[in-house]
Amino acid sequence: MARRYLPVVAFAVLLVAIQLATRFTDTPYYLTQLTMTAYYSLIIVGLCMLIGYAGQISLGHAGFFAIGGYVTAFLTTCNLKPHPGFIVSLLSKTGVLVARPDAYGGDLLTVHPWLACVVAILLTVAIAYLVGGPVLKLKGHYLAMATLGFGIIVYRMVLGTEFLGAADGISDVPGFPLLSGVSIIGKSSARVSNYYLAWGLVILGMVLLLNLIHSRVGRALAAVHGAEDAAGAMGIPTARYKLNTFVLSAVFAALAGVLLTHYNGGIGPSEAGVMKSVRYVAIVAIGGMANLWGALSMSLVLNYLSLRGYFGTYDDAVFGVILILIMLFAPDGLLRRHLLSDLKRATFRNPVDEEAP
Repeated sequence: MARRYLPVVAFAVLLVAIQLATRFTDTPYYLTQLTMTAYYSLIIVGLCMLIGYAGQISLGHAGFFAIGGYVTAFLTTCNLKPHPGFIVSLLSKTGVLVARPDAYGGDLLTVHPWLACVVAILLTVAIAYLVGGPVLKLKGHYLAMATLGFGIIVYRMVLGTEFLGAADGISDVPGFPLLSGVSIIGKSSARVSNYYLAWGLVILGMVLLLNLIHSRVGRALAAVHGAEDAAGAMGIPTARYKLNTFVLSAVFAALAGVLLTHYNGGIGPSEAGVMKSVRYVAIVAIGGMANLWGALSMSLVLNYLSLRGYFGTYDDAVFGVILILIMLFAPDGLLRRHLLSDLKRATFRNPVDEEAP
């Protein structure tokens, strides 16, 4: 049990070391991209659980990210003040609605970010169940095409819907309040606190998924991934396990969308683009289909490089090439789950066994 959490402690130490390095080198601006990387990593680990352990491919997780982001952005920027009434007055008195100034000095009456987050997550769960029920009956490239279709639908809806900002998206999204004086917001004065908040959430997500993997549910998922028909013959409710894992990964994506939208102060339709979903799958593939730590490590590196602009205008092309190369030469990923044990066996193999006929 204790060994399971050693990587968690090591990763936490690494995060502290990175933050201290930016402090001593006077480069705190790197924390902005690292914080955004944390929220994208939340999508990656959830998708890794779906692909690597439940054996289900999804090319539509950018859609779930966009649902979370757009719902919270709309609810926290839609001004209810011009629409007085009993319901609005009641909600305002209960603290569900909050008053705040807008970018032009006016007054807004909007939904509280916490309620907006709850609504976004609940809507995501409902949509994931509605989509996942019929879609997860498909297999292979049929499943990939179906989830891709869902992602395209979400993208076209946010791109063509006027009250969601259409091509401009939604801006002026307020910060997400947590404790007194602490909130998720992109101000430079809150870089360090937001860095630790974001990565702390990722670590909590990792602990949740690690416990899930080593539980009875995790063993059932491993059986489903290995041989779904055999798992069903042994009495495992394969459809239920696949659907619940799909919904869980969708919630991870939606939560990332909610918090990153508040951190950035807005969201645009590009977050729902097809290439975003391809990028997430590519990172999971290169990190190892069934290796949460490998996927998280690759997300930390590749998302950070992308956000810093190292790939330039070839950003999408880079992730497309990565996905092709991994599928051709390392289908299990560069950091596959049993890589260390395989290397150990290869290094310390018995020469006598090789000479045996």
